[in-house]
Amino acid sequence: MLSCDICGETVTSEPDMKAHLLIVHMENEVICPFCKLSGVNYDEMCFHIETAHFEQNELERNLERINTIQYETSDNGVDNTLQCRMEVNSSIHSACASNHPKISTQSLPKDDTLKHKDFYSENLTESRKFLKSTEKQCDLSRIKGAIYETMYSPPDCPFCGKIEDCSQDMETHVKTKHANLLDTPLEDCDQPLYDCPMCGLMCTNYHILQEHVDLHLEESSFGQGMDRVHCSRDLELAHQLQQEEDRKRRSEESRQEMEEFQKLQQQYGLDNSGGYKQQQLRNMEREVNRGRMHPSEFHRRKAGMMESLAVGIDDGKTKTSGIIEALYRYYQNAAADVRHVWLSAAVDHFQSSFGDKGWGCGYRNFQMLLSSLLQTDAYDDCLKGMSVPCIPKIQSMIEDAWKEGFDPQGASQLNNKLQGTKAWIGACEVYILLTSLRVKCHIIDFHKSTGPLGTHPRLFEWILNYFSSEREGSPKVVCTSKPPIYLQHQGHSRTIVGIEERKNRTLCLLIFDPGCPSQEMQKLLKQDLEANSLKQLRKFVGNLKHKQYQIVAVEGILTSEEKVARRQASQVFTAEKIP
Repeated sequence: MLSCDICGETVTSEPDMKAHLLIVHMENEVICPFCKLSGVNYDEMCFHIETAHFEQNELERNLERINTIQYETSDNGVDNTLQCRMEVNSSIHSACASNHPKISTQSLPKDDTLKHKDFYSENLTESRKFLKSTEKQCDLSRIKGAIYETMYSPPDCPFCGKIEDCSQDMETHVKTKHANLLDTPLEDCDQPLYDCPMCGLMCTNYHILQEHVDLHLEESSFGQGMDRVHCSRDLELAHQLQQEEDRKRRSEESRQEMEEFQKLQQQYGLDNSGGYKQQQLRNMEREVNRGRMHPSEFHRRKAGMMESLAVGIDDGKTKTSGIIEALYRYYQNAAADVRHVWLSAAVDHFQSSFGDKGWGCGYRNFQMLLSSLLQTDAYDDCLKGMSVPCIPKIQSMIEDAWKEGFDPQGASQLNNKLQGTKAWIGACEVYILLTSLRVKCHIIDFHKSTGPLGTHPRLFEWILNYFSSEREGSPKVVCTSKPPIYLQHQGHSRTIVGIEERKNRTLCLLIFDPGCPSQEMQKLLKQDLEANSLKQLRKFVGNLKHKQYQIVAVEGILTSEEKVARRQASQVFTAEKIP
């Protein structure tokens, strides 16, 4: 007798078995006994059953294994018992395969047949107990019914006991009605879901979500604490680095300020390097060493300087007189392109010498202005008995004006000391010095440009009005009784001694510069004066382009009461601003 490995049917001969396999299993359509899948070959169906219906197929294998073991261990079994087991096995094959292909137990590895889940182990135990009872009763019909009931009875829900028609319905029931008891709830279940606001995890219970979020918060709190520690350390380090940087910056700024201050002190003669006398001696010694001055000349000049310093009067070595008169003669006979010219009162030109070169222009311009006042009778009352002082004497006179109470702010800026220094002086010092001598004057500040390209046409117009009261009908050349004007700008000062009005209505200032050598100024005294010699005096509007100009203009004599009032007003120094 031969038994079919697929369906369990027995045949008498090998040709009958071949015919059975061809007719029943080869020509017929292969259909899955669990889900009615068809249209595939035998190998594909075997793979489908092993993968899609592993649970049902596992139970079948366990039952076959029970039958095989019991069959092999029953040495003295009764015929009817054997017959029962065979019929049970046949019924299982019929129920599971039903003339359809299956995998035989001999073809599977032993390890696979021994692997099973707990749920099916319980079924296996129940099956064994059932088989033992049936062996005693040898009732084939009861064995078949019990096994069929075990495998194909309607499944009941393990949570609520509800019975469904098939396993698929039971699976849907469990996933929808008891999704909260499963590891991963379904998205389409009716129970509300709660998602974590931090990580997006889905929770079916609010309390579980709360505990989950608390864990996030604890982790975040711990991380924030660590961050605060690191942040505190970083801030402390950044603060230290900032303090170090600020310290270096302040140190560098202090060093630069000190260097700039020292440069300014040196520039303005406040570096304690000596004054007029010391510079005069050093420069003359340098000239002797270079062979430009004979030693005898050195001693002669030194003696004259010491005498001048002793009496406080300028020795006149750098003075050039008579230039205004020479200019008057020139304009009378030449300068055809000049319509009118106004000249100041007589004034002497003073050149900077070895003792004040580079810083003494303010003192030299004061000497020019004072030389004009001394030659004007109107100022004899306040300047009676005076002579043009030397530079150290002028410094002493300014210090005396400070002591009287003039310009305390300017005095403090120069440390209340000028003698023995090379400190510069400007319009303010000239003003307080003249005021202390009861000479009436005022300062006009042309603090910004009033014309194109940084020019100052308003300055020229003011000076023209100063020298001329009635221009129409006046002669070509006018020698006025007006004193010259002190002109100050950044880094230098000069003296205005007249103004030209040309036929094209342009204006030109006539200026004495203390930086111009006496030899050049003396060329103006020649009878045959040429126009080119006046180039060093003439300054047109386009020649004065400094940002700011200040002038000191003399107006007359002060009374004692006016002097006191102006001294009081100089406590807070102000000037007339144009524009």
